Amino acid sequence: MQFFVLIARLGSLAAAARAVDLTPPAATKRLATLEARLGVRLLNRTTRSLSLTSEGETYLQHATRILADVKEMEDVVSQGRAVPRGLLRVNATLNFGRTTIAPLVSEFAKRYPEVEVLVEVTDRPVDLVESGFDLAVRFGDLPDKRLNARRIMSNRRFLCASPAYLESHGTPTVLADLAAHRCIIHRQNDDAYGIWRFLHHDHSEVVKVHGMLSSNDGDIVLGWALDGHGILIRSEWDLARYLDSGRLRIVLPDFKLPSADLYVYYPERRNLPVRARAFIDFLADHFRTALDGRGGSVQGHVKPARRSRKGQP
Repeated sequence: MQFFVLIARLGSLAAAARAVDLTPPAATKRLATLEARLGVRLLNRTTRSLSLTSEGETYLQHATRILADVKEMEDVVSQGRAVPRGLLRVNATLNFGRTTIAPLVSEFAKRYPEVEVLVEVTDRPVDLVESGFDLAVRFGDLPDKRLNARRIMSNRRFLCASPAYLESHGTPTVLADLAAHRCIIHRQNDDAYGIWRFLHHDHSEVVKVHGMLSSNDGDIVLGWALDGHGILIRSEWDLARYLDSGRLRIVLPDFKLPSADLYVYYPERRNLPVRARAFIDFLADHFRTALDGRGGSVQGHVKPARRSRKGQP
């Protein structure tokens, strides 16, 4: 079955023979033996071309599935003793990949020295199958529902601003107040510019906000908020240390924003390499420990908003 699947994938009996170190006559004999045992012709062969017969198509379909089942069975049985090895291709977002995933890969490489890791950071999500990645680490849901996913960290989002900004411009108490505030826009992928979506008492609310500053880089917009330039949407992963230090405050805490949970995406649940499973488990353990260490510091800062100062938004 493996030999026939290889022939079909390479589209050449000679190429399949070279791949398994067989002479052309030996490869022809192996195929002939298979066809004789089945009593059907699996391939139409000429000197220049090769094509599957209808019986060959059926055999290929079933053989591919059976081989995948065998591989999955072997992985499950040997997982407890298998040593992760080989090439692991990982995709991650630009900033998070640089600041968080890269140091974690360094730790992972020390634990599993036989795994070769390639990390590529991109602004937009990539097609894992076409790009040849084993997995992607990204915040929020990906639009491709064909992918499998494992959530490794919950990550709520909040409105925030610096104390200096709130002292100068007042604290909004309802969503309508945002229209009169300076808002910092984080431009992400194809999101509508300046459109913020909230959930309040099971109702969806949409607000169009305005501001003088916008960027597609998360660190840039966060820096502007810390400098007192306006109100920003940011996730608790980024906010925790600034809330603890008092450099930022949460505003309008009763209005929920779509979360930005952290997921690992991968093309297939079946045949997931041991090295990929090991990396996913490694990430999950790390973020579970990190969140436990924080002890819900963000939640402690979610307090009822103060009223705006008189005459100010």
